[in-house]
Amino acid sequence: MGGTVERRARAYAERGRPSFDVLYLNIFESRQAVKDGVTQPASDAVENAQYLYPIAKKGGYGVAINPCTIVYNKTKASAPITSWKDMWKPEWQGRIAWPDGLGAEGISALMMSTLSWFGDQSKMAPEGFDKVKELKPFAAIQGSQAQLFDMFDQDIADLSVEFGSFCEKYIEERNPDFALANPEEGKALAMNVACITEGTRNQKLAEEWVNLHLSPEVMLAYAKEIYYSPTVDNVDIPADLQSKLIMPDQIDSLVDFDWDYINANRNKWQSIYDREIAG
Repeated sequence: MGGTVERRARAYAERGRPSFDVLYLNIFESRQAVKDGVTQPASDAVENAQYLYPIAKKGGYGVAINPCTIVYNKTKASAPITSWKDMWKPEWQGRIAWPDGLGAEGISALMMSTLSWFGDQSKMAPEGFDKVKELKPFAAIQGSQAQLFDMFDQDIADLSVEFGSFCEKYIEERNPDFALANPEEGKALAMNVACITEGTRNQKLAEEWVNLHLSPEVMLAYAKEIYYSPTVDNVDIPADLQSKLIMPDQIDSLVDFDWDYINANRNKWQSIYDREIAG
């Protein structure tokens, strides 16, 4: 069914008469889909939903926490990155691959920059955009994890903002020169969400599928394979995985944005991004 954009478009086109029972959306699209009557809110009919963290019950059933943070070449850093403001250090000038558009990575980079410098999400435009413009020229605009990792391998860029779990795999399997930052302001919450469609003809089966996905066995399998952090609090996480995942005592440190505010301004911000950031 393609990526999130294609899945979302098909779900909206088939609202109330879906040809599928469950789809996976990102954190902001899942919340909007519930408001728009395209998908169902979380329900106790899914037994394992009782173990979900509160943040994972918005917009459906969160199935994987995969926060966005700064990934950087530690061999080029004068000191470990400990703040989102560190991207403005002169050593990164011309070496940043900025995320494309206003997807999860792009919004995370823009919003965390705004929060770090101005302490208020409502300062995104113009203050946040103006601050990010200070980082130009960028080494590149990166549109995917695969593209970014190739840029790192080819020495095109040394820093970006990406999903942590994919970067952990990249660092482990391909390039140990890189590291993930743990900024004092927090990492940006990003999450995969299982959404049951409104009007599904297979309600019970859909609930059983989501229940399986939320089971400790499946949560642990994803954690081991791709470092997706569990969205439920009843998983016994092995010691060797804990440093690569978001643990229960770290959940509250993740930064969850005001997505109603973001979605209300998305079209306007996209124009600003295209003109002043990517342009």
